Amino acid sequence: MTAEALTFSADDRAGRTVFALRGELTLRATGRLRTALLKSIAEQPEALLVDLSRTSVPEPAALAVFTAVVRQAATWPGTPVLLCGAVPDVAGLLAGGGYGRMSLHDSVAAGLAMLDEGRESLLFITDELLPVSGASRHARNMVTEACGRWSLPQLAGPASLVVSELVANVIDHVGTIMTLRISHRGRYLHLAVRDGSPVAPERSDRPGPSGLAMVDSLATHWGWLPTRDGKVVWATLATDA
Repeated sequence: MTAEALTFSADDRAGRTVFALRGELTLRATGRLRTALLKSIAEQPEALLVDLSRTSVPEPAALAVFTAVVRQAATWPGTPVLLCGAVPDVAGLLAGGGYGRMSLHDSVAAGLAMLDEGRESLLFITDELLPVSGASRHARNMVTEACGRWSLPQLAGPASLVVSELVANVIDHVGTIMTLRISHRGRYLHLAVRDGSPVAPERSDRPGPSGLAMVDSLATHWGWLPTRDGKVVWATLATDA
């Protein structure tokens, strides 16, 4: 019997992304699957539901791709990842604990229902910025306002410095319109700047303690992910810091 190559597609459901797989999940397919899943996470949906109902797994080690994606989503942007509709043998492997804690559901409908039951309003503000010198100041003002609104005054200073550097990096090295998103999930304040270049973020050549080195020193975690039309550079700060 000929193996069915793995295909996948993503569909938006009122702010949640349903990512449907079809075919055989093999070790060879995990690289492009991981990239596609991380791109979906970079869009910052309310939740990511992975539909496994039409997926077979001849190589169980390939399931580790979900471990990597769940860990990334937990670090940033805090997006819940739900694995839905897996056939019994695959569900058994995932539930066994060898791949870490997974949120498993009988179907996509069951996963959506669970999300509806525990739905909480996500705190976030967003704006589009031009790659001009005043953008960094505007970003700092947005962060200060957000920290005041969400009772996080202790983060206003460090978060302002971090977001200023993320924006400055786009101004210095990319030069495209950018989207700034500031959100509060659980124990973290999340900062993300999305631009139109797929190239990895560069360290600033400006003098003094600035650039990504400063981001690294102030943020709890930071990194970047490719998106459909560029990349997003993100940083998280712990609210109890």
